[in-house]
Amino acid sequence: MKVSRSDLNQLIAVKLHKAGLSKEHADGVADVLVHADMRGIHSHGAMRVEYYAERIAKGGINTTPNFKYEVTGPCTAVFDGDNGVGHVAAKQAMDEAIQMAQTSGIAAVGVRRIGHSGALSYFVRQAAKAGMIGISVCQSDPMVVPFGGSEPYYGTNPIAFAAPSNDDRLLTLDMATTVQAWGKILHARSRNESIPDSWAVDKEGHPTTDPFKVNALLPIAGPKGYGLMMMVDVLSGILLGLPFGNKVSSMYHNLTEYRNLGQFHLVINPAFFTDPVVFRQHISQTMDELNQIKPAPGFEQVLFPGQNNDLIQEEYEQNGIEIVDEIYEYLVSDTVHRNQYDHKDPFAK
Repeated sequence: MKVSRSDLNQLIAVKLHKAGLSKEHADGVADVLVHADMRGIHSHGAMRVEYYAERIAKGGINTTPNFKYEVTGPCTAVFDGDNGVGHVAAKQAMDEAIQMAQTSGIAAVGVRRIGHSGALSYFVRQAAKAGMIGISVCQSDPMVVPFGGSEPYYGTNPIAFAAPSNDDRLLTLDMATTVQAWGKILHARSRNESIPDSWAVDKEGHPTTDPFKVNALLPIAGPKGYGLMMMVDVLSGILLGLPFGNKVSSMYHNLTEYRNLGQFHLVINPAFFTDPVVFRQHISQTMDELNQIKPAPGFEQVLFPGQNNDLIQEEYEQNGIEIVDEIYEYLVSDTVHRNQYDHKDPFAK
């Protein structure tokens, strides 16, 4: 099923408003989810709506949060999301970080006590569109075996980065510290597709290609990914006085409870380090030079980070966003949710 950007945005916003969010916050969440679908990151797009709707309807997200922004130093601050929707809190915190970096050169803003915030690329691209470098990391519930271990401890703990060029292109990296994000497993399940055997393991710790048999994910590049997810957990959990490691709340265990998650934004103003015009020119030069590198056998072209998503977005702008039929049917239905996520094992169907 193909849907236009505006239609998908409206369908998501209406559903979340019906679940209990204010219109302003429903619109804010829809904007982040459609951004993900538009860039081909379907694991963080419309397929998440019913889960959010169920958690909202059951009280696991504060629908009337009292956001608080406290400046704690010349270039530091803490944004308290009061367990409202993470998408809106993280966006507002990034806006504050951008404003601080305009005058201080650097802004480090911790975002504490929020719900799931979706694709991090949305927030770092806020900074890049303002001419800044944006970095964002966030914690997630434990579902990854540490290198050499057999029990989950950390989450997929993603890292995102974006920087502006001297044209409309943005250099963008958004990656889980696992071989693949859990949302990609969910996406494979929604399409009844198999997964590569390098993504996850089953209950016995054996590699599996069946997304329904996944019992734990694997860190990217073994000990290197394990180290990165530890770093993310420190910055977005321990640093902000929040639960960390295997104490991070489960996405599905109890949808009536707040999640108290953390996120960390770092914004860098290039003008405090170099000529900002030259900086942007060199980012564009980097992109162009990467595209001009001779491709390896089996590849048509070397793409710069985020370029594949740019190409998907261009196609979707012209032809509509590809959405799984079942998800579309849910969005256009009168159903708020079908009570299918609460108290589920994180690896359950």
